Amino acid sequence: MTDRKIVLITGCTRGCGRALAGWFREQGWTVAGCGRNAGQVRELQETFGRPHAFCAVDVAVDDEVSTWIGNVVNGVGTPDLVINNAALINPDKHLWEMPAGEFDPVIDVNIKGTVNVIRHIVPAMIGKGSGVIANISSGWGRSVSPRVAPYCATKWAIEGLTRALAEELPPGLAAVAVNPGIIDTDMLRSCWADEAGAFPGPEAWVQQAGPFFARLTPAANGSSLSVPG
Repeated sequence: MTDRKIVLITGCTRGCGRALAGWFREQGWTVAGCGRNAGQVRELQETFGRPHAFCAVDVAVDDEVSTWIGNVVNGVGTPDLVINNAALINPDKHLWEMPAGEFDPVIDVNIKGTVNVIRHIVPAMIGKGSGVIANISSGWGRSVSPRVAPYCATKWAIEGLTRALAEELPPGLAAVAVNPGIIDTDMLRSCWADEAGAFPGPEAWVQQAGPFFARLTPAANGSSLSVPG
């Protein structure tokens, strides 16, 4: 166990999740994280070392999440901050052209994956009596765009799910939905191609985003927030 603050980040092997993991480590937090790619997770663990802890987990699989969260709580400690960052976006396509094999994984990771983490981490956070859960939403969780209807649906779901969860949590805990802004990631490039280059990459974004997440408190419970900038 550690007396340092603990952050748990899903989808932390690349993009914004990876940038956040690095930022929190630099600030002296202990980072627990997961990703689906076992090789990338292993590289991350080797880079960060202990007491940081990373595991290959598919957040859409409840049993995997249950085992992982149990290991984190017992081995690292109960997080002060949870960032539900793991997400997929659908191929750029009209909704009626979207086969189930492309639609279902977006729902499974973005919604079910978020709920799986909440299901298994909240009891430990209640036992601790404090903590913030930040569920990553999107500008497309508060507006829409053509050809990304499945992704929009999941992020609108995150907004509503978070507000409902906020009403269920006891004092000392908080759930917030966070629009991270527009960042030049592989996900954005899958929609906007080279136009994504007009926006900051994860390493520039995290200079604003890291402090924003670190400052979240239970007073923000139920809020729909946006990373500054």
